[in-house]
Amino acid sequence: MSETIPFWLAGRPVIVPRRLEVRDKASGVVLGQVSRAEASDFTAAIDAASRAVPLPAHLRATILRAVADSLHEESHQFAALICGEVGKPIRDARTEVDRAVTTLRASADEATRTLGQVLPCDTSPRGEGYRALTKRVPIGVVAAITPFNFPLNLVAHKVGPAIAAGCPFILKPASTTPLVALRLGELLARTELPLESWSILPANAQDTGPLLSDPRVRMLSFTGSKAVGYALAARAAGKKVVLELGGNAACVVDETADWVNAVPRILAGAFAQSGQSCVSVQRIFLHQRIYDEARDQLVAQTRALKLGSPRDEATAIGPLICEADAERLQAWIESAVRRGARVLCGGHRDGAYLEPTLLEGVPDDEPLACEEAFGPVAVLESFHDVNEALARVNRSRFGLQASLFTQRMDRALSAWDTLAVGGVLINEVPSFRLDHLPYGGVKESGLGREGVQEAVASMTEPRLLLIRG
Repeated sequence: MSETIPFWLAGRPVIVPRRLEVRDKASGVVLGQVSRAEASDFTAAIDAASRAVPLPAHLRATILRAVADSLHEESHQFAALICGEVGKPIRDARTEVDRAVTTLRASADEATRTLGQVLPCDTSPRGEGYRALTKRVPIGVVAAITPFNFPLNLVAHKVGPAIAAGCPFILKPASTTPLVALRLGELLARTELPLESWSILPANAQDTGPLLSDPRVRMLSFTGSKAVGYALAARAAGKKVVLELGGNAACVVDETADWVNAVPRILAGAFAQSGQSCVSVQRIFLHQRIYDEARDQLVAQTRALKLGSPRDEATAIGPLICEADAERLQAWIESAVRRGARVLCGGHRDGAYLEPTLLEGVPDDEPLACEEAFGPVAVLESFHDVNEALARVNRSRFGLQASLFTQRMDRALSAWDTLAVGGVLINEVPSFRLDHLPYGGVKESGLGREGVQEAVASMTEPRLLLIRG
């Protein structure tokens, strides 16, 4: 791409002299020069969004289905774009596109659901003779900020529910991966979505101030790092805030589990997306009875994963988003080894590429055990008692999702009751997600929930009607 790619301001393509350069994460070749928004563009987008009038529900649903259908028809182009600007292996990129189609179609379904209640009033003598009803109305202008690792589906998780709820939105995609979001804007522009109701504005972080300071923006929906999320929330006083901030997901395998079949699932959970997922399996707890055999199988199958060009169909591990992230993880591995950890496989880095890596004996206070790795690294630990393992999972400051492989229903229910996380998965890895289900974390993993139904609910608020007589 040699031409300047416009951003979308109030539904119209705009080219400005300011630029963001987007590079292929594997080759370093420039993929495009993107118009870069500044603070005045965000103010103009808010001005327009504040004038937008919600469409009827059936039109919102029609628009979302049309976008989903167009995305499905152009899935190969979108997958190729994700592969290039993220460095995501092409097979993972295709999965992301498929999930985004599902997310948008689920949003279309939610647009036409009846929301509201008829409430009893005669629960006290004062209420006799009254009727009460509620309906849910759009909360108003939504500011959506998305990360680099799922530049299409995480955008769909904000844009789809906003349209379904009838909320105007202003999307700020990650500056390292804005191309897919801007391409999605082309699909939105083909529909009847009112121009003033949407904007997609790549920008530097310092230029997004109006999204936080302008009172006409009623909600901030952010997915990204903990440090950035907390800083934005502190500046967004008076707004509803939903934060999805990541974690260091744990997977527990007890002695009753079918661990042979669990091993490839665990590896997929640890190394899909090159480990760049907030629910990537990072901590693997294996019962001591199965530890040696399961560890050996994990190591053997990890060594078989191909690291290389993300465009190669056989590639499982592509580059990280930047070399600095690979250097950080290499330093974390070296730090753990200095304190007695053992590298079971991997651990070598070449530029932004890091081999898929497994370690054991990592101290609990090492970053690989207690921070979010966000890369192709996982640590193994053994345990004697399941309750002990669940307690160790809960020691984390994070709480997004966790999983337990077991054949005992009592242990499954105990994990559901015990684990301080937003989602407990049984006989599945914590990185598995169905896009219509509630999704979000506790503790330092975030605030509020996404998932289409939950997101639509968060973007609306109840309005009471009380009738006397």
